[in-house]
Amino acid sequence: MSTKKEVKKGNGLRIALMLSLTLGLAPFVPEPHIWGKLKWIAGGADGMQPMDWFDTVLHGGPWVLLVIQVVLYIKRRNKLYH
Repeated sequence: MSTKKEVKKGNGLRIALMLSLTLGLAPFVPEPHIWGKLKWIAGGADGMQPMDWFDTVLHGGPWVLLVIQVVLYIKRRNKLYH
């Protein structure tokens, strides 16, 4: 049986995943928005306005949060088994 503390730890990963799959990828058509922004930046970011950079942070933030949550999950999991 899991305690409330264990349930709360698992929720961070679930929330980060949901944010990444919704806000992080929206709009989905013709390609995920963050993918288009990353390609633009990789191409030299020519013509990017401040709003475009803000948009990149807005859509990239959930992915950063997801990576942090996965790393924390793995660290906690390794701590339990070692």
